[in-house]
Amino acid sequence: MALAGTSKVVLGCVAFGIFWVMAVFPSVPFMPVGRTAGSLLGAMLMVLFRVMSPEDAYAAIDLPIIGLLFGTMVVSIFLERADMFKYLGNLLQWKSRGSKDLLFRVCIVSAIASALFTNDTCCVVLTEFILKVARQNNLPPQPFLLALATSSNIGSAATPIGNPQNLVIAVESGISFGQFLVGIFPAMMVGVLTNAAILLLYFWKYLSVEKDQEGGQATGPEVFADDEVTSHRFTPARMSHVSSLNPDDVDCVSEPIIRSNSISNSVNDNLRSRSINSEADIQLAIKSLRASSMSHEMVEVSTVPDRRDEGGLGGSSRKFTRTASQQRSVIIEDLPPSPESNGEKEKETEVAEKRWKILVWKTAVYLITLGMLIALLMGLNMSWTAITAALVLLALDFTDAQACLEKVSYSLLIFFCGMFITVDGFNKTGIPNTLWELVEPYSRIDSAKGVALLAVVILILSNVASNVPTVLLLGTRVAASAAAISHDSERKAWLILAWVSTVAGNLTLLGSAANLIVCEQARRAQFFGYNLSFWSHLRFGVPSTIVVTAIGLLIVTSY
Repeated sequence: MALAGTSKVVLGCVAFGIFWVMAVFPSVPFMPVGRTAGSLLGAMLMVLFRVMSPEDAYAAIDLPIIGLLFGTMVVSIFLERADMFKYLGNLLQWKSRGSKDLLFRVCIVSAIASALFTNDTCCVVLTEFILKVARQNNLPPQPFLLALATSSNIGSAATPIGNPQNLVIAVESGISFGQFLVGIFPAMMVGVLTNAAILLLYFWKYLSVEKDQEGGQATGPEVFADDEVTSHRFTPARMSHVSSLNPDDVDCVSEPIIRSNSISNSVNDNLRSRSINSEADIQLAIKSLRASSMSHEMVEVSTVPDRRDEGGLGGSSRKFTRTASQQRSVIIEDLPPSPESNGEKEKETEVAEKRWKILVWKTAVYLITLGMLIALLMGLNMSWTAITAALVLLALDFTDAQACLEKVSYSLLIFFCGMFITVDGFNKTGIPNTLWELVEPYSRIDSAKGVALLAVVILILSNVASNVPTVLLLGTRVAASAAAISHDSERKAWLILAWVSTVAGNLTLLGSAANLIVCEQARRAQFFGYNLSFWSHLRFGVPSTIVVTAIGLLIVTSY
């Protein structure tokens, strides 16, 4: 494609430049409106400057990608409601053997979770939890935050639903979910392990110091109450600090125990205050103690009709109990059950029913999500598979869907719509195609030098223009160049683009939205706040990105 007219090229560059500034620096002083408004502004300018027509702008929006994003967001919201991420957080601490073991677990868990639930979602729901665990165990937060951000980016490269640029690649290339997984999953696992090894070497000195500053004794990761660590919950679009259990349910469960303890305590207090000066008082005290002990040892209670009135229908009933220490029936009362005991039984029944319903609902959410993954592996249409799973979950919820749909990040969907229009308008200027024609002869993937040069171009452009615009600009051009070699080379080119553009997000703090999420969530965390600076991320990000990208390319190109 040749260059367009001078006015079209200039105006198109102006519109794309405004979009780029707003996307990379969403809080610029002269227009702090954010990325979403910036993408819409770029799209509007492309139409106003007549770089593209309104019809072309509408056609540029890739609806399958928007549908796939929407479906995965809804599924992630239901998984969060079903405590999936709470269980992942508990897995990080389960039988932990120290700070290095905890760091390794953060890398593995965040990588796998990102491959299934997108890296942005993983970072939103796990950042504050990991920060709190590090603070409570007297560990430096920086290595764990870097492990979460970098491993989430690397792990998200393994599947088409792991990050937005992979969604674009999967839809544009037509590569099935299974082929995508087989092509990149080995590189992802090796990359995560390599990244974890670099983290351990880089922070070995800090992770080896586990001394309490006050006591001077070694303190490994402690075991905290579940409520202290997992009481906070998150959603992919916003956070909410609501406990997973209803407080009223907890009160219902604990009320019978509290009443039993209060009765026992009152009996013991009466015995302590009573002066035993005679044999009759001693016998009375012994009987009271036996009655109290019997109430605690009760294991079976049954009500049988009174045999003295077998002929009458309204005969009285007696309550018998069988104790653990004495295998005999003892009459403890001749009176019918009190209204209070019936109320307690009703409350316990209600609590049991609620817990059973919650268990069934969680199981249904997990099974539907598993079914969605199986359908994706079978090669079904990814967009409609995700949308179908989302609608089934909304239908099975049996409540108004408004509360759930409000948590969907519509600003991200709108950002993608504006970005599709802006990038397509920039392509119509002919500048990307002209630049690619200069690089293309030297970046063919049939040679090691070509793969290396292509990786450098993708790496730099992903950090300058962000990874999704990079994929939109280079995707079809890289694939067309590789298709001239062979069909397998075309698929390999798409996988190389997916791997490098994703891992490139680890180079700088601004290279990936997941990095910014971790940074902002950590900075705003209540009581456990930590500022992950640009330079602290860069010092680790540069060597990690270069090594992981190189190792992964060797594996992907050999596929």
